[in-house]
Amino acid sequence: MLSDKEKQVDISISTSISLQANLKIPHNAKGMVIFAHGSGSSRFSPRNRLVAEVLNKGGLGTLLVDLLTIEEEKVDQMTGEHRFNIDLLTERLCGVSRWVFSHEQWAVGFFGASTGAAAALGAAAKIGDLIQAVVSRGGRPDLAVDSLKQVKSPTLLIVGGDDIPVIGMNELAFNQLSCEKKMVIVPGATHLFEEPGMLEQVAQLALTWFQTHLVSHRAKRKRIA
Repeated sequence: MLSDKEKQVDISISTSISLQANLKIPHNAKGMVIFAHGSGSSRFSPRNRLVAEVLNKGGLGTLLVDLLTIEEEKVDQMTGEHRFNIDLLTERLCGVSRWVFSHEQWAVGFFGASTGAAAALGAAAKIGDLIQAVVSRGGRPDLAVDSLKQVKSPTLLIVGGDDIPVIGMNELAFNQLSCEKKMVIVPGATHLFEEPGMLEQVAQLALTWFQTHLVSHRAKRKRIA
């Protein structure tokens, strides 16, 4: 499983569901970050890949995963019926986490963007302290409102300063979180952080958060509910 090169992996989370992901584990990786992308995006998102590259250079493994199957993605592109199904995405992310821990006992964190952030928080609430950190980029944590009080993982919410509606959604969610938490508003950034240098700021914030909280090279083996 260990490799300095990125590779595609198929993750079987049930007898009928297999998900595709891109895995990269640097030499002597200190932990693993599982990415949950936003609605309408994929594991090939250039934004998430930029963040993943910074994390890799910082000594962290990354798993960029599509939480929908190929067939579900095709349906969703036409109907949009799956992208806001947070319960489904959360269960899929829990399944991916089980797969990770069945291979290596990593210290694990979640990086979620947009609706993927809601799935990350929902999964963190279900899994518990085995997930050592969560980072949300331009996320919709408000979509996981029923799970927020159960989240124990240290959580960083990153929002663009010009993404006014999402700032409000994150502020409401931030107040519901009872774990260690921090909210950073990046001045001049819009929802996708497309402005020059903005995504690099996100990546550095995420790297610092994960390096701080993914403190053990290997997490204690524990059953995921």
